[in-house]
Amino acid sequence: MTDKRHVIIIDDEPNLRLLLERILSLEGYEVKSFETAEEGINSIENNFFHVALIDVILPDINGIQLTKMIKERSPETEIIVMTAFASIRDGIEAMRNGAYDYIEKGKDEDEIILKVRQAFDKASLKTRINQLQSKVDKKFSFSSITGKAKSISAAIELAKKVADTNTTVLLLGETGTGKELFAQAIHEAGRRKDKAFIAINCSSIPKDLQESELFGYVKGAFTGAVKDKKGFFEAASGGTIFLDEIGDMSIETQSKLLRVLETSTFTKVGDTKNTHVDVRVISATNKDLKAEIEKGSFKNDLFYRLNTFTIELPSLRERKDDIELLINNFINNYNEKLKKSISKANPDFIAKLKEYTFPGNIRELKNIIERAMILCSESELTVEDLPEEIFEIKSAGADHSESLKEIEKQHILKVYSENNHNKTITSEKLGIGSVTLYRKLKEFGAG
Repeated sequence: MTDKRHVIIIDDEPNLRLLLERILSLEGYEVKSFETAEEGINSIENNFFHVALIDVILPDINGIQLTKMIKERSPETEIIVMTAFASIRDGIEAMRNGAYDYIEKGKDEDEIILKVRQAFDKASLKTRINQLQSKVDKKFSFSSITGKAKSISAAIELAKKVADTNTTVLLLGETGTGKELFAQAIHEAGRRKDKAFIAINCSSIPKDLQESELFGYVKGAFTGAVKDKKGFFEAASGGTIFLDEIGDMSIETQSKLLRVLETSTFTKVGDTKNTHVDVRVISATNKDLKAEIEKGSFKNDLFYRLNTFTIELPSLRERKDDIELLINNFINNYNEKLKKSISKANPDFIAKLKEYTFPGNIRELKNIIERAMILCSESELTVEDLPEEIFEIKSAGADHSESLKEIEKQHILKVYSENNHNKTITSEKLGIGSVTLYRKLKEFGAG
């Protein structure tokens, strides 16, 4: 595709072709013209044209058939059929085959210019939409998941195999390992890709509101319910719902979710009738659900429904060889976002990050690279651009007698203290969610 405005003219009258070329060239269009449909089609197969002006009667094929052939080869091209007064019906028939409009030969220049401009605007909009869709597809496809380590490659292969099914998927892994990115990729590679993908973080919804938020309610169900409200499940019908941090879902809501998985129905809060939904459920957690079952905070039956197909995502500590790949990927992304032209990270920068434990995993690495690129005034990232805590925290292999859990605790408490016990700033620095930070601080007795 190009920023120029391209028009093709297919007409067997030399004088008319020359006239149209002159008119449209003066309007700033790049124009090519041909005498036969065969010549025009050959050019369309090798070039993109925003607008095609074609005669309804050509020596080798009629404009109605040509319209169909052009649309098959270049769906984004808008076609204007030129007709004599006696063949207006052919113009209408061509529109049924996909032509944008028709125009009678002999009309003044202004009308020709107007119709071509309108057709160009429509073609440009379609092109832009397709480009944006292509970017979205790429962003959320499996190709967007960076990594060559065996552990991440195995997870991707499993996800690809389950994508084009309706099977319930459970994603396991630490915070920041890319569970939502995997869920989105599974959705985009599946049969529901053209329908909604709705991601919900269960830990971000207060437990007493989870049921009404997920399944909706009817007017009068409780104080403040002044009208009916759809829940996330109904909004996702036909598509996919991603339930992140499902280990933080209330027992009452778990019961309703179990019913949806078993019967594809639920009852809205305050309603007396069932609502049917067709939703694929992908869930994720960084908790040990079997331990939660033992504690009585997670339903055994629900676990086995969610656990139909499980994919475990490795921590960044388990795929250190991918760190350089991820750094380069983030540099490319942030160069565009930050209007920078940083070429690479130097070897010392990469080596230092490979020593680091990454309690926040890929999300934390991403934040570190963004911060480093903001600070960097050279053409490559250096260790001077790294935050202090990278140097002060012990590496994963520095003391084998100290567990990774203890290293994580040490790091989180240090960053928490350095930021004056501000949980919001601490969670941003660590690259972990605020709810996860609250839970970890509580575990460490610092909540």
